[in-house]
Amino acid sequence: MKCVTALALTFLLCLAFAQEKNSAADHNQQAIREILEQERDSKDAAIGRDVAFVERHYADDYVAITPSGDVITKSESIAARKNAQLRYDAINLTDMVVRVYGNTAIVTARADVKGTDLGADFSGPYRFTRVWVKRNGQWQVASYQATVTK
Repeated sequence: MKCVTALALTFLLCLAFAQEKNSAADHNQQAIREILEQERDSKDAAIGRDVAFVERHYADDYVAITPSGDVITKSESIAARKNAQLRYDAINLTDMVVRVYGNTAIVTARADVKGTDLGADFSGPYRFTRVWVKRNGQWQVASYQATVTK
């Protein structure tokens, strides 16, 4: 009888573990879908110089590192969009990978861009990493880094 009880208990524990694992996988898939949507919106907002997107979706402590090594804050990102300093004419995203770790998502991708910064052309291929953090039920960009590629 003890063997049957132990076997039943083991089965129930395995079942509970499998359900928990499936629940975590479902949560990650939902988070990945949300981040992919945010990335699409971010691209559209960059092309459209949408200041409101930055105000809503960038964390107050947001920091970006440009390909030239400059550090950019949320307020500087807003200013660059307001004064049309930074202009994207086109952005083609490929090789996008989203990895979710609890309330943090890390996106890596390739971006082939056409645009200007203070009138200087910066068109070309880039690789970037963007870190999203879920705070108060909303995904926010906490960090961004881009590198010129070949």
